[in-house]
Amino acid sequence: MLWKKGFRFFVCSFLVGVCVTGAGMVGTYMNMNEWMTDSHNPVGPWPKVQVAEHDPHKPTVAVVLGSQVTEVMDFMESYELFARTQAFNVYAVAPDHGVKTLSGGLHILPHYTYEELDTLLGGSPAMIVVPAIPFMDETKYRPTRQWLQRHAGRETTLISICTGAENLADAGLLKGRSVATFWADIDRLEREYADTHWIRNQRYAVSGNIVTSAGITSGIDAVLYVIGRHIGEDQALLAAREMNYPTYHFVRDPAMIPWSVGWKDAVFMLNFAYQWKQRQIGALLYDGIEETALASVFDTFDASGTANTLTVSGSGRPVRSRHGLTLVARYQTGNAPPLNQMIIAGTEAHVLAAEAASGWEDHPKQPKPLYLHSGSPARYVREAPIEQLALLEDKATAAFAAKRLEYRADSLRLKGKPFPVEPAAMLLGVTACSVILAVYVDRRWLAPGR
Repeated sequence: MLWKKGFRFFVCSFLVGVCVTGAGMVGTYMNMNEWMTDSHNPVGPWPKVQVAEHDPHKPTVAVVLGSQVTEVMDFMESYELFARTQAFNVYAVAPDHGVKTLSGGLHILPHYTYEELDTLLGGSPAMIVVPAIPFMDETKYRPTRQWLQRHAGRETTLISICTGAENLADAGLLKGRSVATFWADIDRLEREYADTHWIRNQRYAVSGNIVTSAGITSGIDAVLYVIGRHIGEDQALLAAREMNYPTYHFVRDPAMIPWSVGWKDAVFMLNFAYQWKQRQIGALLYDGIEETALASVFDTFDASGTANTLTVSGSGRPVRSRHGLTLVARYQTGNAPPLNQMIIAGTEAHVLAAEAASGWEDHPKQPKPLYLHSGSPARYVREAPIEQLALLEDKATAAFAAKRLEYRADSLRLKGKPFPVEPAAMLLGVTACSVILAVYVDRRWLAPGR
């Protein structure tokens, strides 16, 4: 009968859907958990963090680190830009002194706790930068919310990067304001915070003492705008030129054509759901490494769902970045697991990383290091990782990486396969197995005469 055929079709289709979706959800959970987890934090004790002497004549910038995970590029690009000017006291601040995790697994020790900075300043900092900090544990996050609320007065400029705007909205600081945020989250945030006007067509938005930015690299425009407002646009332009930042025109005019979720973005979920065998990529840490160059590795490869990046150093001691951040490696050159590739980030890596790299090259079973930025010191450090991702994976994955980063320069040269073959083949394999299972179930239990 017709209804029996319809019932059989429904059951078989449902079974195929459950198997395909379930497999994808398991893969997504595993890959997302690896990208946004603090479960691999190195265990101390660590020596006291070196902090540059506080200059009471300079305005102070506090860049917030969450208790668990903070978005890596949001944090690092803001910190480096302010520090490059040498016109500010720039500190990484957190609820406590424990090792903090940036997305992808880059570990960092804060300069001060919230209370210590309050005591040092005897008031509020001139600026607070709020990267995207996921709400993973309410108890652990609460001190950050309370500290932001305590320093939300007019004397402090609050700067959110990407979905750091959600952290400000959660603290009740965006009611009635016009703000920018990450293009892929804006629909959700409009529903959750209806008392805020979410802007889609600007790289950054200014509302009183609060400056909010759109996607990740839009945070550069917001920070440069704030730098220009405080110490002059010539200094902001100089900082941008030193970093070879290609789209400074957005600082002067943040208007942009808004992006939204499209069918090509499905490559993101395809990789996270069905890229079950991720590349193991090493990131060699060394004294003097550039913050944004290092972050570009994590925020390109890990965030694509195709790789797991592991930090490696030449010794067990913490590493000091170019502008005074204290970084902690997960492995040393002698105990690192087998890697598919070792990346050494930074435009001066051939010189500054020479000692650490020589220790790595003593291990013949490990891959030779790739100096990612040394061959192109005149380019913005964001571009080489995206181009390398295209070579290692495919152009579609790299193109989405650029879109996720809100990177609008037209200088990328993507070469490689057109689309992600491995996860697509895995999806087809799972679908085929699901269909075979559905046919078996149909013939064993649902077919007429059973």
